[in-house]
Amino acid sequence: MLVVELAGDWLDRTGLPDVSAVAQELAGSGVKAMEFEAKELGRWDSALMVRILALNDLCAKGKVEFRTATLPDGLAKLITLSQAVPEKADAARRVTKTPFLERVGESGVAFWTGGQVMLSFLGESVVALLKLARGRAQFRWTDMFEVMQACGPQALGIVALINFLIGLILAFVGASELARFGAAIYTADLVAVASVREMGCIMTGIILCGRTGAAFAAQLGTMKVNQEIEAFQTFGISPFEFLVLPRMMALVLMMPLLCIFADLIAISGGFLVATLMLDIAPQVYLARTVESISLAGFLLGIFKGSFFGVIIALTGCLRGLQCGTNAAAVGLATTSAVVTGITWIIASDGIFAVICSALHI
Repeated sequence: MLVVELAGDWLDRTGLPDVSAVAQELAGSGVKAMEFEAKELGRWDSALMVRILALNDLCAKGKVEFRTATLPDGLAKLITLSQAVPEKADAARRVTKTPFLERVGESGVAFWTGGQVMLSFLGESVVALLKLARGRAQFRWTDMFEVMQACGPQALGIVALINFLIGLILAFVGASELARFGAAIYTADLVAVASVREMGCIMTGIILCGRTGAAFAAQLGTMKVNQEIEAFQTFGISPFEFLVLPRMMALVLMMPLLCIFADLIAISGGFLVATLMLDIAPQVYLARTVESISLAGFLLGIFKGSFFGVIIALTGCLRGLQCGTNAAAVGLATTSAVVTGITWIIASDGIFAVICSALHI
C-alpha cells in the first residue's frame, strides 16, 4: 500500500509539488491501494483538490484502490461529490485545428450567404418604399422625424469638427506642395474640389456609420434580445416597415443636408489656413473656390451622400435584426454594423470614382 503524506499549507499554486513522483511509484511497484496521511495538513484550497483528483485518475488507470477515509472531512466530501456524477464521454471539448482549405471554403460560403442576405434585405427595402409611395406601409412619420433629429441636428457638432480638421489638413498639405511651384493660390481649388466631390460625403458617411449606424444596430439588437421583434410579427406588424423604413428615410433625407454643411465647414477650414498662413486675400480665395466647384461635382457629392445614407441604414438595421439573443450579441452586432458600413462606403466610393472617370465627370 502506498501512503501519500500531506503537510503544510496548500495555497500557493506556483510552489506546490506535482504528482510525477507518485506516478512513478504507482508504475514501478505492485501497489494495490493508496491512502493519505493528513495529520500535519494546514490550510488548503482548490489547488489541493486538483492534485488529489489527478492522483485519483492515476489510480483509476493503474487499477489501484483509492482511499479517502483519512482525508479531512471537507476535502473527502468534495471528492465524493466530484465523483458522484461521472463525466460524459463527449463532455470534454476537443479543440482541433481546421484545415486551411476547409477554412477558405467556409469563408467563401459565409461570404456568399451574407451577400444573399444583403440582397434580400435590399429587395425588402425596395418593396417597403413602393408600399410607402402608395400609402400602404406600416409607417409612422413621427418615428422618422425623431430619427431625423438624432442623425441630423444632433450630429452637426461632430460633423463640423471632423470636416473642419479635414479642410485644415487639405490646405496644409496642398499649400506645402503647391508652394514649391509658385501655385499656392490653387490651394483653394484643391480644398473645394476635394471636399465637395469626395471628402465631405465620405467623412460624413463614416461619422454617421460609427454614430448612427451603430445606434441602429444596438437598438434593433436590444429589441431582438427582448423579443420585441417577435412581438411585432405576432401582431402582424412588419418589422421592416415599422422599424427599418423610418430610419432609412431619415438618413436619406438628412445626408444631403449634412454633406452640404460638411462642404461649407471644410472650405472654411481651408479658408482659415489660406488667409492666415499663406497671405491669400479672402476675396481671391472665395473667387477661386466658386470658380473651381462645378455643378456636376456638387451634385455628385450630394448623390453619394444619399447613397451612403442608404448603406448606413441598411447595414445597421440588418446587423441589428441578425443579432443573437444574449447581451454579448448586441455588442457584436454593433461592431459588425460599423465595420460593414465603412467597408461598403469606401468600396462604393471607389466604384463611383471609376464610373466618373469613364464618364469624364
